Amino acid sequence: MDNLLKNIEELRVRIAVTRKVLNLDAKEEQLQELKARMNLSSFWDDREEAVRVSKEVEELNVEIETWRELKSEVASLAELIAMVVTENDSALEADVNEQYDVLLKKFEKLEFLVLFSGEHDANNAIVSIHAGTGGVEAQDWAEMLERMILRFAEKRGWRVETVDRIIANEAGIKSASYHIAGRFAYGYLKSESGVHRLVRISPFDAESMRHTSFALIEVIPELPETVEIEIRDEDLKVDTFRSSGAGGQNVNKTESAIRITHVPSGIIVACQTERSQHQNRERAMNILRSKLFQRQTDDRKREESKLRGDTQKAEWGKQARSYVMQPYQMVKDHRTSHETSDVRGVLDGDLEEFMEAYLRSMKK
Repeated sequence: MDNLLKNIEELRVRIAVTRKVLNLDAKEEQLQELKARMNLSSFWDDREEAVRVSKEVEELNVEIETWRELKSEVASLAELIAMVVTENDSALEADVNEQYDVLLKKFEKLEFLVLFSGEHDANNAIVSIHAGTGGVEAQDWAEMLERMILRFAEKRGWRVETVDRIIANEAGIKSASYHIAGRFAYGYLKSESGVHRLVRISPFDAESMRHTSFALIEVIPELPETVEIEIRDEDLKVDTFRSSGAGGQNVNKTESAIRITHVPSGIIVACQTERSQHQNRERAMNILRSKLFQRQTDDRKREESKLRGDTQKAEWGKQARSYVMQPYQMVKDHRTSHETSDVRGVLDGDLEEFMEAYLRSMKK
């Protein structure tokens, strides 16, 4: 029982430290300010901003209440343990040990949020999936990865908007881009950025041969409006075209879709899901800003790495993760060495373990 008393006290200290790291007191003040805004008669004048604030209030409420509840549960358990010690009630001893294990696991799951320390981890994310080498196999694989990302976002309760999606002729997709809005969306999803490799018996091969396919996932943070990225008009090549899709008032009838090429960098951004060309252009420019910012950040990191003399691991194929479906079942992340045999679960969006392993590796 003495060990349990010591463990519960250590847990209380860890919760207090984590609350401080997560700056929960400041978040409680922020929550009250946002609630005060929601009570203003003019709150719904700007519907888009009102929806954003309402979502932020909901997310802050959940985070704050979850930690408050955990703190209360630990305090209650500490009182129960003291009673067990005082009354020497051995019948309750197994029960309190079990309750402690439950609370410890709950804390460790919540502690995961501490890993989100990157500058833009709390931002929304822009995710793009591109089929790689392998023809129809790669295009089908790209669509499987698309479903994996969307399933994860769905489980988190995030809002997903299609930016651009090009369906392949035979099966799968050539590429797709999504705007994913949710608390720490970029912090979670940045682990998925990179080349993903699939090994399986092809459903498109009459001889049932094993095939290897590749697809690329790009994840960038959506930038706040305060971040300034210089984009000169003369550096842009703008093309308009008819949107593809199921049809509608404007889709397939007017040239509302837009493709913007940033000539100096070669970055191409397309958007075709908004109603008007103006809206598509605005969204495409926002994504271009984010892509240029990400490229500048990556270039700076590479330069710093050269100055430090850091070396990169020469991993085969440069893939971030491999998925093997035959002759055995395995998903392995080559950056962290984390692996699992639950391929189906991962492809259904169970990505938290890989994300946590990646974030922890970034802390080392």
